[in-house]
Amino acid sequence: MKPIRLCALASLAAACVTILPAQPAQGQPYTETVLHSFCGRSNCADGANPYTGLIRDSSGNLYGTTFQGGSGCDSYGCGVLFKVDTTGVETVLYNFKGGSDGRGPNGVVQDAQGNLYGTTHYGGTGNCKNGPPSGCGVVFKLGQSGQETVLHTFTGRADGGYPEAGVWLASNQDLYGTTEAGGSGNCKNAPPSGCGVVFKVSQAGKETVLHTFCLGEFGDCSDGASPLAGVIQDGQGNLYGTTVSGGSHDGCEGCGVVFELGKTGVETVLHTFCPGGGRCTDGANPYAGLIRDAHGNLYGTTEAGGANGAGAVFKLSQSRGKWKETVLYSFCPGGGTCTDGGFPWGGLIQDSKGNVYGTTEAGGTGCGGAGCGTVFELSNTGGKWTETVLYSFCSQSNCTDGAGPSAGVIQDAQGNLYGTTYGGGPNGGGVVFKLTP
Repeated sequence: MKPIRLCALASLAAACVTILPAQPAQGQPYTETVLHSFCGRSNCADGANPYTGLIRDSSGNLYGTTFQGGSGCDSYGCGVLFKVDTTGVETVLYNFKGGSDGRGPNGVVQDAQGNLYGTTHYGGTGNCKNGPPSGCGVVFKLGQSGQETVLHTFTGRADGGYPEAGVWLASNQDLYGTTEAGGSGNCKNAPPSGCGVVFKVSQAGKETVLHTFCLGEFGDCSDGASPLAGVIQDGQGNLYGTTVSGGSHDGCEGCGVVFELGKTGVETVLHTFCPGGGRCTDGANPYAGLIRDAHGNLYGTTEAGGANGAGAVFKLSQSRGKWKETVLYSFCPGGGTCTDGGFPWGGLIQDSKGNVYGTTEAGGTGCGGAGCGTVFELSNTGGKWTETVLYSFCSQSNCTDGAGPSAGVIQDAQGNLYGTTYGGGPNGGGVVFKLTP
């Protein structure tokens, strides 16, 4: 369950300009520009501490959320949904109030009309007494006028509770997603009970539970448990995702799975992490979701495991009906400070050449060598994957360039990368950044 980090926040206007000049590369392949820095004391009107990544519209505007901050809640804030335009002006599109409208928003998607859709981790009218604060989260729509509509309120029971990720917007406008908890699965150690669900919500607000995790007797979670990431959909309507725990073995008490959910609702486990227990060299505990290439291969990250225990980037490919996992890269090959990055929480993107980009929450050469996270690229030459650190955060005094990216990055047509960091920045409340080759 996502923690509320009670950081010191500060009051800023809901629309402000905070572009810091492009910083010298300092031996790094990409140059960073801070497009917006969130405040870091109390009553942060512009938001604070973005956990999630960004989306970008055809005009180059960026949209995202902060888990805290905003002016619609208590002194720490219930989070905001924001836009940063091409000149670096941030506008708060919605302040969450922490009641029936939700609290602690996850990432958003946008439809062709400009409406935004997402989930909140908390809030809503669901009677989730075991979850501080009350409420099990909602699925929402934000219209172009700034009016929020709650499409579904989770109860924490059979319909799920506490979504950790946003939603997938299908071509027919249905919304697909996951919840970390809830459902009717036999997860006795998870308050409230349940190991999570995969759900569908229509534009009319009808929720359908497509799969409930851990339905086996005596807590058998061989199908996975507690998905922290959302799902993606292929052209045939099949869904693909990850769970952070569960699996058909007892190595690390269930290190998670990659799953496929067919159109008929039948779940297939494509890969179980750490099948032999021990060191989990194939990866363990995928926090993030998946991407899919034109050939149907799936790519993702694990927060732990790999050859060195600091996480891995993996690929799943199918041959003759069987899925095979390949570890493309294991972080921290030399041990110690993990200058190449470590412990990726965020997902991946892939460019037209097949290069893969992502972030690590820790590692890199910043923070005096301790490592405050990186943006990295994996390129494939002759079947061998090579990692390049494009940027190490906290490479500047007091981490004014940001620290600790929890989400992945997006890329524009010119190859620039955009993302967020949870912490750092001039005010300590995280940043929206741009990396230029």
